[in-house]
Amino acid sequence: MPSLDDEKFLRHSFAVARRARSHGNHPFGAILVDAAGEVLIEMENGFLPDRDMTGHAERLLATQASKTLAPDVLAGCTLYTSAEPCAMCAGAIYWAGIGRVVYGMTERSLKTLTGNHAENPTLDLPCRTVFAAGQRIVEVIGPLLADEAAALHDGVW
Repeated sequence: MPSLDDEKFLRHSFAVARRARSHGNHPFGAILVDAAGEVLIEMENGFLPDRDMTGHAERLLATQASKTLAPDVLAGCTLYTSAEPCAMCAGAIYWAGIGRVVYGMTERSLKTLTGNHAENPTLDLPCRTVFAAGQRIVEVIGPLLADEAAALHDGVW
């Protein structure tokens, strides 16, 4: 069940996505929030400068989190992200041990916006499907504030 804090932190991830866009990257952002409500990590999309097709904000965040935070901390954290984690990112979130995900717009909606854009050939596979194949529970809330999340992409694709 989403809370007012979920909306507040999700909008924070939207601000990170806007920042990514202002830096010339794709408009995706993610933040990691611990059980006490402290923002531990913010991550922008990392496509540029190297044209890293795996440089999704969620994947980069999960990698940093797994290298720097203890498993018990990660289990109590929530990853907030402007768009639903793709299959790659959901796998990274799962392997990092992050316990909860809240996202803005769905992968299916993103695919509708981006079409078959060479820089974002969106996988239409719900993150819930990826998480359900695992051995640990990852709670998922979303879509939430989907119209605000979609507006981040106006004029991009």
